[in-house]
Amino acid sequence: MRLLHTSDWHLGQTLHNYERGYEHQHFLDWLLATLVAERIDVLLVAGDVFDNANPSAASQKQLYVFLQQARARLPALQMIVIAGNHDSAGRLEAPAPLLADYGTHMLGHILRDEAGQIDLERLLLPLTGPNGQVEAWCLAVPFLRPGDVPKLPAGSGQDAYLGGIALLYRQLTELALARRQPGQAIIAMGHCHMVGGEMSNDSERRIVIGGTEMLPSGIFDPAIAYAALGHLHLAQAVGGQPHIRYCGSPIPLSFAEVHYRHQVLCLDIAGERLQEVRAIDIPRAVPLLRVPDKPAPVAEVLAQLAALDLPDTPHEAQPFLEVRVRLDAPEPGLRTRIEAALDGKPVRLAKIETSSAARSTAIESMTLDQLAQLQPDEIFRRLYQQKFGKEAPPEQLSALAELLLPQY
Repeated sequence: MRLLHTSDWHLGQTLHNYERGYEHQHFLDWLLATLVAERIDVLLVAGDVFDNANPSAASQKQLYVFLQQARARLPALQMIVIAGNHDSAGRLEAPAPLLADYGTHMLGHILRDEAGQIDLERLLLPLTGPNGQVEAWCLAVPFLRPGDVPKLPAGSGQDAYLGGIALLYRQLTELALARRQPGQAIIAMGHCHMVGGEMSNDSERRIVIGGTEMLPSGIFDPAIAYAALGHLHLAQAVGGQPHIRYCGSPIPLSFAEVHYRHQVLCLDIAGERLQEVRAIDIPRAVPLLRVPDKPAPVAEVLAQLAALDLPDTPHEAQPFLEVRVRLDAPEPGLRTRIEAALDGKPVRLAKIETSSAARSTAIESMTLDQLAQLQPDEIFRRLYQQKFGKEAPPEQLSALAELLLPQY
């Protein structure tokens, strides 16, 4: 049985006000061809299908056209789509009754009966192989908010949210173990932040302020052959475990992701076991450029921009550009000078990032170990100096640190 794991499409996303429909369509066309070429039995989409809870009509059309085309090309294909924290669970599930007849399951909500018990049955889906027989069971768990998780027994001493998530996976695993026949695998899905997962700093939004949302990999029972995760945009194995994986986003969603290896993961399941995980790289339709690689003085930056030699491309395929300037003093007219250096070049100026020399030496060059040795007041004193170019009022530092530190 062969499955394809993808997530974090973020259809409808804009990059500094530039629409990205062309890139997403390029990915979806490539994904359709890959499903056919690899003869995929099951497509797993682990959340954040859309970039926001109120996606545009064009974004929704992109999704539903793709689902229709995939089913037409592969009539036996099953598609399991769970909601992420960016998705509207209700909007994603609205067409589910129609799509279920075509092998597509959309899971956004956790439903309860009159007694308040979670409906586990709708979250446990049988997966059929090329012979039409059930070969695996999928724990299709969407993004969970605190009100979605089961309540822990009184006096458990566990965090109600994290412990509730672990309990839900345990309940679903027990149901799957009771339901499966010998030789049938168990696959888990989730949209969450696992302990040790590496984030990009500016394109991934925290599920919950602070770090309490991080889940240990131990929530996945050893009986689970593979855990298909979404939320983090960098493809990675959690804790070095090859069967617990983030596939990452299909396109770079910020300049922090410019060097990410964007991919989908192809899984081969043999009986109850994961046989192989293979990464398939996604071709990038539109390059992202950072000039220079590290912030530099204005004159050096302008010289590099003037020397840019880029091939002519249609407007929708022209690279996005982030210009990185280090300033020692205010620079009036900086944007005008940058635009003049780029005049006539087939590139789209998306962002101008400025920093001061003090910031480069005081913060950006520090290691995590060095930062960990600083007191919160000192960290925020330096950040204030970088941002505003002056010393922060001492009486405000403690309050500022207390307010903001949990976000870091």
